[in-house]
Amino acid sequence: MALKLPLGVQTFEDVIKGGYVYIDKTALIHQLANDGKYYFLSRPRRFGKSLLLSTLDAYFSGRSDLFRGLAMEQLESEWPTHPVLRLDLNTGDYDGNIDALHSKLVDFLENQERIFGVGARGDSLGDRFGNLIQDIHDKTGKQVVVLVDEYDKPLIANVERDKADVQSRLRGMLKAFYGNVKTMDSCIRFALFTGVSRFSHVSIFSDLNNLTIKAYDRRTDTYTLGLPNLEVKQAFSQNLLPIYSRIAVALDDATRNIAAWQRVE
Repeated sequence: MALKLPLGVQTFEDVIKGGYVYIDKTALIHQLANDGKYYFLSRPRRFGKSLLLSTLDAYFSGRSDLFRGLAMEQLESEWPTHPVLRLDLNTGDYDGNIDALHSKLVDFLENQERIFGVGARGDSLGDRFGNLIQDIHDKTGKQVVVLVDEYDKPLIANVERDKADVQSRLRGMLKAFYGNVKTMDSCIRFALFTGVSRFSHVSIFSDLNNLTIKAYDRRTDTYTLGLPNLEVKQAFSQNLLPIYSRIAVALDDATRNIAAWQRVE
């Protein structure tokens, strides 16, 4: 019987409840969530960054029901809940458009202020973001989780040389917005920023000099995202074998190639 592959499915709850194939990464996710506080993760598109954030959202929201039968069920006994702020910059037409990012950030702040029942405070978007974190912490008595998906999408949309001014202004806007995370350290339980590129994280996150870079660990040959050779072979052999048999490529060679493609530093 063919496996039910979660093509295009980026929500952890949909993957689990929909009966899709899920390679259990929850032991690594538990370690990530409990061994550190601030993380930056850069991987190419379609590597599961959004699914990772969705899984972390479920974990910090105490959704133990979604982790039944997974490693997380055995590793976590308390399931403490935290308010989660999740910003997704993947959608939006940022090409030469500074207003698109401004509108996206305003919409995010307004939605979260409404959800958590706190007022808008601050003269700038960055100050307002910091005050949002502070107010949620004060209201709930719990530290806040910050998850940002595709932090660099507005910058990548403006990499051409003739858009240098637009990118510079976008970079300044994002730096001012993200910089408030550091000032709210006592109110934050965990923060993860994901993106495609690493070229801009140094300047944008210069105020967040405590970010830990997470992707592929050469020392242990483990992947925060992606699948090593053994996992590819165990989970997808029945899907891969018919394909590669047609082009006379051995399954072992095929799975090694797939795993190697994922070693993006």
